[in-house]
Amino acid sequence: MTAPVADSGGEVVDLDKARTARSESADSKSDPTPDRSPDSRPDPSADSRDNESDDPTKAVHVDQPTPTATGPGYLGRLMGAQRRDVIPVWLRSTSELKTATTWVTRHYAHAAGYHALRSPIYTARLTLQAPLGAAKFVGSTLRWVADREGDPVRAAAVRREDASEYLTLSRQRDGRVRLRTLVAVLALFVGVGTALAIYVLAPAWLQAVSAASVIAALGANGRRADDPVIHRAVEMPKATKLTSDIVLRALGALGIPAISQAQSKGRDGFEFTAPITRDGPGWRAEGNLPFGVTVTDVIERRERLASGLRRPLGCVWPEAVADEHTGRLVLWVGDQDMATAKKPAWPLLKSGAVDLFKPVAYGTDQRGRWVAVTLMYIAGIIGAIPRMGKTFLLRLLLLIAALDPRAELHTYDMKGTGDLDPVGNAVSHRHAAGDDDEAIQYLLHDARWLREELRRRTKVIRSLPRDICPESKVTSALADKRSLGLHPIVVGMDECQVAFEHPEHGKEFEEIFTDLVKRGPATGIVVLLATQRPDAKALPTGISANASARWCLKVMGQLENDMVLGTSAYKRGVRATMFAWGDKGIHYFVGEGSDARIVGSVYVDGPGAESIAARARKARERAGLLSGHALGEEPEPAAPAYDLLADILAVVPAKETKVWSETVVARLAELRPEVYDGWEPETLSSALKPRGLTTIQVGRRMDGKVVNRRGIARADITSAIAERDGKQAAG
Repeated sequence: MTAPVADSGGEVVDLDKARTARSESADSKSDPTPDRSPDSRPDPSADSRDNESDDPTKAVHVDQPTPTATGPGYLGRLMGAQRRDVIPVWLRSTSELKTATTWVTRHYAHAAGYHALRSPIYTARLTLQAPLGAAKFVGSTLRWVADREGDPVRAAAVRREDASEYLTLSRQRDGRVRLRTLVAVLALFVGVGTALAIYVLAPAWLQAVSAASVIAALGANGRRADDPVIHRAVEMPKATKLTSDIVLRALGALGIPAISQAQSKGRDGFEFTAPITRDGPGWRAEGNLPFGVTVTDVIERRERLASGLRRPLGCVWPEAVADEHTGRLVLWVGDQDMATAKKPAWPLLKSGAVDLFKPVAYGTDQRGRWVAVTLMYIAGIIGAIPRMGKTFLLRLLLLIAALDPRAELHTYDMKGTGDLDPVGNAVSHRHAAGDDDEAIQYLLHDARWLREELRRRTKVIRSLPRDICPESKVTSALADKRSLGLHPIVVGMDECQVAFEHPEHGKEFEEIFTDLVKRGPATGIVVLLATQRPDAKALPTGISANASARWCLKVMGQLENDMVLGTSAYKRGVRATMFAWGDKGIHYFVGEGSDARIVGSVYVDGPGAESIAARARKARERAGLLSGHALGEEPEPAAPAYDLLADILAVVPAKETKVWSETVVARLAELRPEVYDGWEPETLSSALKPRGLTTIQVGRRMDGKVVNRRGIARADITSAIAERDGKQAAG
């Protein structure tokens, strides 16, 4: 018989009725979402949640309950994980391994040679110091035997008149003296016996080695503390090891509120994502800044960061990680200032040739690794304030180009100081220095020739079979074929703002060089422009927006920074404003398909530049490729000057108010075939744009239908001429 169960106060619930009631309640709510399953179990806390929602002051939790596993699955996290290199980069790179091996070998070879040359001096000094060393040895042995180190303790007992303690110490001393005397006597007999045995029985070489060893030991014992016998052959830089405490201390000194608040509450204010490791000649720390703090905030305070690290400014280089969030900081702290640290020897300084279609080392990064540049298929801009190494960098790139015998150089030093003369006089096909009228006319004639050469090359490339020119651009193989005339042409202009701001020919220079920058790289024409005034006037937008390679040394503001390095570079933390006045030759380099890198260019002085240029000239002479200015040849007489706007008025009569562009270029080609032959409607549009004119839609009736094409309005041309002539007259 079953015992009766006490009433627990429970209630028997009809499950079917409960489900029906729940579904009706759900239908009465404003939420139109139906119940996911008719068999869903009732939620016992539903009523309580409904009551809580009626309270407007009740806090609402917006975060969902944390599940057991957050984020992607285990395999997904593995796929997205960043695996660190098993083998260091320097060990996988042949050039870096060779450089490291060379440095280590030179270090120990220098040390060995240094000490070998001074070994007679070391021997003489040790011999002279040996008597003093012997005396010091005997004296220290007698003090040890007599237990002289215990004298202060026994004297203290005497001063306190503590007879018991003194008697204890005296007995201890007597025992020590007896034992040490026995040891000393035995050592004396063994030493004298060994010396007699070596003197009588040992060969001469062993006697010499023994005597030299004794003299060296006694001489070392007799040296003065402030005058070592052997001096250091190499003074190694004394750089403090970078630790987490030092990094946190430095970040806390930046005055960034989020970091300071975190550290005031006992937190680090910086999350290390990897151990601090040795990276080249320096230390690398990587981690996450607090939420809301960006790497740019740290870069802006680089001077304070260097103060917090107690390192020279040129040793401290905070960087962002391109493929990470903006709060991921990489801090590299070098052993030596980047501007003064010894760089490896440039491979091209003494020997070697260049293939412009392949990367060539031109500088080193903070870690001493070579950084290469490929000069083909680019247009480049170099910007900096005066005296920061801009011209030397341009000359270095031109020297690299000169070491390819196929390259035809056109060099222009608009500053007029002769910094480009070592290259220009030795190998350049065209070269001029200065900003006088003669130099401007020389440059203008050459620029017009380059534009025509660009058009010729486009026709040659278009006519080549696809199997020879599959990508419609000049290749190294095509450059070798002299009959095609597709050899590299490298144009370098220092202080380019002189040309673009010229009151008479500035617009034409802008038009020509914009075209060269846009279309030149594919045809083998490379344009390198340098300026100390990187603004919209010195670097026209059409040029700065299409240059694929950029070198920015120190500049003073955000506008100049972004003009050289590209729009929003300053906001991304790529700031050439952080370079110090002593960072000459150090710059941001954008190119070679990678993110901005800090590079210290190779320093080549005037005599070094002349030596390299002389080597390049000899290579050209052997290949029969020396031409133009380098041979003393004058350029061909300049073609007659033309005025595009006036020529358009000449071929478009007053009765034709609007004309198609294709009609205009055809008439211009008849008027001046040497100038306008090969022009397309697009060419006309490009030529009118720098003059402030644009083509318009022009409709003409043909076969009963209106056909619309791009064209010009004659009234726009006359207005542009009147405005131009009025400005010239006013000037």
